[in-house]
This record gives sequence, structure tokens and C-alpha cells, in this order.
Amino acid sequence: MNTALVSSPCFCFKESKRLEQIRGFGRSELCARAEKRNNGSNIVGEGDKKIRRRNALISGFLMASSLSLLGCTGEALAVKQGLLAGRIPGLSDPDERGFRTYRRPDDKSGGHGVGWSPIIPYSFKVPDGWEEVPVSIADLGGTEIDLRFASPKEGRLFVIVAPVRRFADLDDATIEQIGPPERVIDAFGPEVVGENVEGKVSSMETAEHSGRMYYQFEIESPHALITATAAGNRLYLFNVTGSGLQWKKHYKDLKEIAKSFRVV
Repeated sequence: MNTALVSSPCFCFKESKRLEQIRGFGRSELCARAEKRNNGSNIVGEGDKKIRRRNALISGFLMASSLSLLGCTGEALAVKQGLLAGRIPGLSDPDERGFRTYRRPDDKSGGHGVGWSPIIPYSFKVPDGWEEVPVSIADLGGTEIDLRFASPKEGRLFVIVAPVRRFADLDDATIEQIGPPERVIDAFGPEVVGENVEGKVSSMETAEHSGRMYYQFEIESPHALITATAAGNRLYLFNVTGSGLQWKKHYKDLKEIAKSFRVV
């Protein structure tokens, strides 16, 4: 995680006052003080030498710190950060039907492990009123949940982006290489909905778009529409769900959302 180092105006003020005190002593006064200290004894023991060396080092460190902080003048000092993790706008304006297209921004970062290649962007459509919501590290799937969206009236969705090497030794995978639809839903359905999906898959379809294969599943209980595909070194699992009432009232829109998922 990139962090910002901020120095408060209060701290800067204290350090600058300390430096002013140090600068207030002229060279001659400093020398006089040193001579006065040494007049008491012409013989300096090894212990005194060590203490003086240590004090000199500490003073030098404080001086360097003061100099570096004096330039703040109340402004925050910050380490230049890289790409920002978290929410970055990616929604289009509503179309004539009131649907908006979300496309994952190219410069959006994610916590998917050091050394991974950039995430290939994906897109989907949602009715106007759906908005991105924060992803918690306590979420099901942990850091593999890349995005969440929700509508208070209609339902919610999330995208899991998982490393392919977790289950197959592939660098540029297709969903067909990972397995047939039955194997994929048996293996990853529980990870998506949080429970065993055996006997709960009411429909299973495949669709091809721009040469990429997508597996589409409908789970009876809990209600869920799952779209799975693979690209590069990652598996993408797109889950759309809702309460019983939301499912009954907005099933058509939820189905359209699920079928709109594309890796671009």
C-alpha cells in the first residue's frame, strides 16, 4: 500500500523554533561555551569522549531533520504515490433504455499480488441507479473481489478476479482450458455464493463474444447469476444476486446485467 507522509504545521513550527535557538548562538559563543566546559579538566576520559561523540551524532541528526522540515510552511509533505487503489469512476451516461456501461479504468489498481500483470479491463451494463460500493478486506473471496456494485431496490453484484495458476499451470488461459461448465461451477460456485451448489444449478449456458467463451449459470438458492471466463493469467467470476423480492420484481434486469459481462 502506498502511503503519504504528512508533517503537521505544529511539528514544523516546533522544529523551526529549535533550529532558531541553535542558530541564535554565534560561532564565538559556541566556542566560548565549549572552552568553559573544558576548563574544568585538561584530561578527558574515554567515557566522556564516547558521550560527546554520541551527543554530536544526535545533534547532527536533529539538525538534518530540522532543515528538511523547515520548508513545509504548513503544507503537507508527501511521498509521490503510484496508482490509486479503490474506486475510480468508470460509468457512462445512461443510454436510451436507462442502462449505463461500466468499464474498469485502465489505471485502476487492485490488491492482487505483487508481480501480476495489469488486469485486463472488463465491462458490464447496469440500470441507472446502480453505484460502486467499497470492497472490504473481510469480503468473501478476500482481495480477489475486485469490484462491488449495488442498487437498494434491485440487487447487487461483485467481480472476483482470481489467479489462474491457483488451479491450472497456464499463463494465457481460456475458460475452456480450465474446464467444462460443470467442472467450473462445481469448483467455483461455492466460492461465489458461499455454499455448496450441487443440485442448485437451474440453468447452464455458453456464449461466445469476440472470440472469448463465457459460461453462464443460474443458481436457485441463494438466487445468483454467475458468468465465468478467463483472460491472461486470471479467472473472472461475475456474480449478480438479490433478495427474494428483488429477484421476483427485477429478474429481467438482473439477467441482462449478468449477460452483459465482457472482458475487453
